[in-house]
Amino acid sequence: MSQSVRTSPEGSGQALSEAYDTALLDLDGVVYAGGNAIAHAVDSLATARAGGMRLAYVTNNALRTPDAVAEHLTELGIPTGPDDVITSAQAVARLISEQVPAGSRVLVIGGEGLRVALRERGLEPVDSADDDPVAVVQGYGGPDLVWSRFAEACYAIARGVPWFASNTDLTIPSARGIAPGNGAAVEVVRIATGAEPQVAGKPLPPMHKETILRTGAERPLVVGDRLDTDIEGAFNGEVDSLLVLTGVTDGAQLLAAPPQHRPTYVDADLRGMLTGQPEVTEAGDGFRCGGWTATAGRERLELDGEGEPLDGLRALCAAAWTAAGDGSCALDGEKALARLGL
Repeated sequence: MSQSVRTSPEGSGQALSEAYDTALLDLDGVVYAGGNAIAHAVDSLATARAGGMRLAYVTNNALRTPDAVAEHLTELGIPTGPDDVITSAQAVARLISEQVPAGSRVLVIGGEGLRVALRERGLEPVDSADDDPVAVVQGYGGPDLVWSRFAEACYAIARGVPWFASNTDLTIPSARGIAPGNGAAVEVVRIATGAEPQVAGKPLPPMHKETILRTGAERPLVVGDRLDTDIEGAFNGEVDSLLVLTGVTDGAQLLAAPPQHRPTYVDADLRGMLTGQPEVTEAGDGFRCGGWTATAGRERLELDGEGEPLDGLRALCAAAWTAAGDGSCALDGEKALARLGL
């Protein structure tokens, strides 16, 4: 995929599970939500795997180890080994290992996932700025991470020790709602020190590099629910992407997406991996997909026709993205989306 401005979702005559050799799947909002499998996820993934597609699970959450993630997925009915899981902890550990000598001490502000990943790269996790670390690494440590850990990071950074972060997601979903993520914790240290970390996780290149190194994917398809991590990460890696609407992204956000947040394909859930994707074609002054035609008026998007709601959304995306060019669409699509029930 080139990084030219995308003005429409693409079509595919093949099932996506046949057109791509590896699915790089986000977890929360794609495979499960609140710890429970999302509808159709288990069966869809089993069918894709049986057809020869490799499944890899790519997460910005640096707290859990690959073994713990694999165990959870297996309990949900998705047989998974630790080698099928790639975490931002692994990506940031590799990033650090490329800049410091083997055996170096690294101050950990986070959980077990970071410690395991550092040891895998031949580095020694330590807990205090007084342990003479050569780097500081910060990752999500869970809701019980104590305030004094941030102080340890600040002490080391003030002495000139380089600072790394697994990711900078400001929020993380929980069973009770949206909670502060590692990005919020990174902001605490940034405000206190004035320093800037090197960041590894989605949507940045170190995470994509880690994923490709570990999976050996030649024709990967990124599958995610977030525009600013999953889809932008695919854009930065110059690979194709499938946005599923089972997580945080809604129709309005998709229509307003800037170029780096526009997915190659759009579908309701993981069943979209098992089918082809309908084409969006020009139709007069607008765009047609299935039984729907969408046009960009002076102030709002217009939608005519009937049929599969997702086809209408795809046509609306083409109208909105074309009108916006390399910016974000400011046209009102609320009425059109309401007609589709989205």
